Amino acid sequence: MMKHIPNKSLYRWIAAGLFLLAGSVFLLSLWLKTPSNDRVWSPDQELPAYAVFNGDEVAIRNIRNARYRTPADFDVAYYDRTVRISELTSLDYMVEVLDGFPGFAHTLLSFGFADSTWIAISVEIRREAGETYSPLRGLLREFELMYVIADERDVIGLRANYRENPVYLYPVQIGQESLQKLFVSMLERANALRERPEFYNTFTSTCTTNLARAASETTEQRFWRYHPQILLPGFSDRLLLRRGVIQTELTDIGEVRSAFAVNELAAKYRDSGEFSLRIRENRD
Repeated sequence: MMKHIPNKSLYRWIAAGLFLLAGSVFLLSLWLKTPSNDRVWSPDQELPAYAVFNGDEVAIRNIRNARYRTPADFDVAYYDRTVRISELTSLDYMVEVLDGFPGFAHTLLSFGFADSTWIAISVEIRREAGETYSPLRGLLREFELMYVIADERDVIGLRANYRENPVYLYPVQIGQESLQKLFVSMLERANALRERPEFYNTFTSTCTTNLARAASETTEQRFWRYHPQILLPGFSDRLLLRRGVIQTELTDIGEVRSAFAVNELAAKYRDSGEFSLRIRENRD
């Protein structure tokens, strides 16, 4: 009697079909996910900031001003502030270098005003209670996007003093008209996300890709969001230095980073009411 010989080619087609079906179901499940502003959020991200525009005046609500004992132990506070767009005078770009893969970093913008005060805007994942960041989960529509508007002693002090990561704060020059447009654009984006949430994406919608998009839309600088030094923002200061955006006569990135590192000053003045002024002392 002849033995039955399995049709290996048929088995391969069946396996491939099952693999494609599973992949299609997975992709469909991702596509069907919808972002939400209605979750149990981490206490420091529970209350989103927003802006109310009235001509030259902007009333910014829920500016965060947390006080930290450790990165995970803090008291959250907020304040409101009304500013004039015409009184914007400066812009700083912060890079916080993170552990792990080379180039991992967090970036944010800080806007300075004529009265020597600053308002920082940080594009972040909006963490649920107990949630931590993962680049892989950031690809799977697991995190919503949030624009945190905060006091510098909060968002810069947290990174320099409590996470103890290297932090660089670079003065950048984009022109007064572009500065105002960029500030308004960032606030409008915060308002939009408060009303219509979006997902964070590790490649397409991160802290730095969102800053690059805003800058490209409001300034004379044009940034490709998928430039390697945007996708790996720990190298983004090299890009800005090469473009001549950072206000410095230095040309070596090592010297530039040394000149604009703020960790020592942030530690020295962590409790100072003039924190923002003091961390800029190394520019004199």
